[in-house]
Amino acid sequence: MRRIVHVDMDAFYASVEQRDAPSLRGRPVAVGGSPDGRGVVAAASYEARAFGVRSAMPCARARRLCPDLVFVRPDFEKYSAVSRQIHGVFREVTDLVEPLALDEAFLDVSVNKRGEPLAGRVAQYVKARIREVTGLAASAGVGPNKLVAKLASAHDKPDGLCIVPPDRVLAFLAPLPVDRMWGVGPVTAARLEAAGLNTVADLRAQTPAALSLLVGRWGETLWRQAHGDDDRPVVTYREPRSRGAETTLERDTRALEILGPLIVEQASEVADALTRNARRARTITLKIRFSDFVTRTRARSLSEPVGEAAVLASVGEALLREVLDSDPRDVRLIGLQASQLVDPSTDRQLAFDFP
Repeated sequence: MRRIVHVDMDAFYASVEQRDAPSLRGRPVAVGGSPDGRGVVAAASYEARAFGVRSAMPCARARRLCPDLVFVRPDFEKYSAVSRQIHGVFREVTDLVEPLALDEAFLDVSVNKRGEPLAGRVAQYVKARIREVTGLAASAGVGPNKLVAKLASAHDKPDGLCIVPPDRVLAFLAPLPVDRMWGVGPVTAARLEAAGLNTVADLRAQTPAALSLLVGRWGETLWRQAHGDDDRPVVTYREPRSRGAETTLERDTRALEILGPLIVEQASEVADALTRNARRARTITLKIRFSDFVTRTRARSLSEPVGEAAVLASVGEALLREVLDSDPRDVRLIGLQASQLVDPSTDRQLAFDFP
């Protein structure tokens, strides 16, 4: 049986800023854009979360919830440097590390460099070393698989450590709300709750067929999750599924002379990413979020994979014109994405196995 540790830094961006600016410690902090513009919160300190401030929330709303909120512009170069330190700590104990984000990863410590048979002690070591190296707190969850470890890491934040041995998995999962299960978003959760299924124990009491009637093919996987069944290994490397860029506008607009140049900039950024990763794309997708927050996408699949900025921009602009011609609403956000990536040396589409 595997022994998996999931490590998740606590309010990562905000914690880094509080570490580096003592005047911010103990105060509600939001890393993100300006509350006077169109920015959104990238991260909120726990002091800010007490007021209901959350990531992805418009900064203007965050300030209304917490008038004393301190806004800090993000410094992603700094966060990336700290992330490298954190991931260096992970590799002190195992090479089986699956990064999920700058501040989050799965570690398979079934066999580890410390020769420690107890995964909980490995997690304690990782937490202590992260604090020693970075001055930051991390939460960790330990379990027999990725599902349980990830749920456990969120169980006792901040600076928590939750260990779920195999014989406690079912008891640990039973009281959790259904929206804690992977793949259960707001729509699926509402559908399950409308059927009287509010907890993981409720899911477990159903049959796979009954759950499939409610949520389609996902029903069997959801039933297995409710029983703590997750056989996915820790994957140390994943090919990117896509490359993209997006921009939130300072003011809503549908002016082509404003939106068009943004597409050109994004196409250049995406092309650079494709070049760095030696990839080309078969599908180009335009993402539009309107002033009423409704989001739409338009995609075009090409007969040959592409990677040149000019081609990406041309397809993106054509899709943009189609949107503007068919919808009168102003645009709040615009983005361009390249997907169905291929290796040009083999012209082989990349295969993925994502949760």
